[in-house]
Amino acid sequence: MFHGRRRYDHFPTPAQTGPPGSPASCLHRHRPSSRFEWYLSDGGDPAELVTAWLASNGLPVRNLIRSAIPFHPIDEDTVCGSALYVSAAAGSVMAGGMPGGVTPVPGIPDVAAVLYVHHTQGSEAGSGSTPAPRAHPESAPPPWELGSWVPSWTRQEHANAVGAVRAAIARGDVYQVNVVGHASAPYTGDAVAALQRVTRIPGARYGGMMAGDNWHIATASPETLVEIRAGRVITRPIKGTRPATVKGRAELLASDKERAEHVMIVDLSRNDLARLPGVGPVRVDELFGVREWSGLWQAESQVSAPITGTLELSAVLRAMCPGGSVTGAPKLAALNEIAHLEPVGRGVSMGALGWVGTDHVDLGLTIRTVAATDGRLHLWAGGGITIDSDPWAEVDEAAAKAGPLRAILAGGR
Repeated sequence: MFHGRRRYDHFPTPAQTGPPGSPASCLHRHRPSSRFEWYLSDGGDPAELVTAWLASNGLPVRNLIRSAIPFHPIDEDTVCGSALYVSAAAGSVMAGGMPGGVTPVPGIPDVAAVLYVHHTQGSEAGSGSTPAPRAHPESAPPPWELGSWVPSWTRQEHANAVGAVRAAIARGDVYQVNVVGHASAPYTGDAVAALQRVTRIPGARYGGMMAGDNWHIATASPETLVEIRAGRVITRPIKGTRPATVKGRAELLASDKERAEHVMIVDLSRNDLARLPGVGPVRVDELFGVREWSGLWQAESQVSAPITGTLELSAVLRAMCPGGSVTGAPKLAALNEIAHLEPVGRGVSMGALGWVGTDHVDLGLTIRTVAATDGRLHLWAGGGITIDSDPWAEVDEAAAKAGPLRAILAGGR
């Protein structure tokens, strides 16, 4: 039974890039079957609603310890798994926090899931990507052209928000808050081709796409929000950025500010995992490892816990969404600050996009993520603010994170 707002009875020819986290062996032999969508205005508990829908379609989301069993079906017409997307606003609702400002992409749902089943090799389903809207082959799209980016706030307003967070930290309201800016640009031509370039950015662990009725999401995220595999729950928070140079790496490793900010988010991730029912002791497997993403060094840690009892996907979503690295600490207090400071909602960014399968769950945090809808591209970028943050340095860091996306969307490298 379908429990979402919309059901699509046809799934047009999909794009080449599939949903992040789906089994590589299945990318060219599964097809979309049915779909769930939820908007903030629908009400109810989105974590439970999407979990119930996935369970009704045969996925083991009521008892995730089953993901430790290395079984993946290969028979025709059997369920392969589901792509799953959660917006930042939906994640805030799941966590019990404020959803933030009005989204600049109201046509995109706040939760979406697309069920996939296997098909015979060579059938018309072809690619394993998320379905795109139906194309009209008789009318070729115009050449790709991207207009000027229009930010939702000025550099001064962004810097003022950083200052407001520092004041909130000084009052003792929060320890850290992630501040995010938004920009949009008009386009003409084939947005899918441009978004596919985004998914291939070096370091995009979760490079992939999802699409619906007049909208597309593409991510180049390097960050694991939550992975459930072989009987463990894993998160890999990223916090701390420098240019990918020898000097930049040395600066990142030597920065007391970046390390303190990072450790706060690792502690938050430990607390998030510890809140889960049915898990054992939480451990930090790696602390402050340095990874490269498209010309930037980023600090990443890994935190995990074993599944020891019954654990439902709904509980995981409530505990892990939104990701601590894009909220701050304490999480609910940080969400309250974000809702008051950011002029528009975070839309498809700072949420989750990935895969719920028969043998694993793998959701990426939707940083480095772009949306296309109603003839405009939308992107978001920001950073974590501590008492030691320099406002203008934070504004520049957000621009550096958005830079590779803007260059690729414009037709660059």
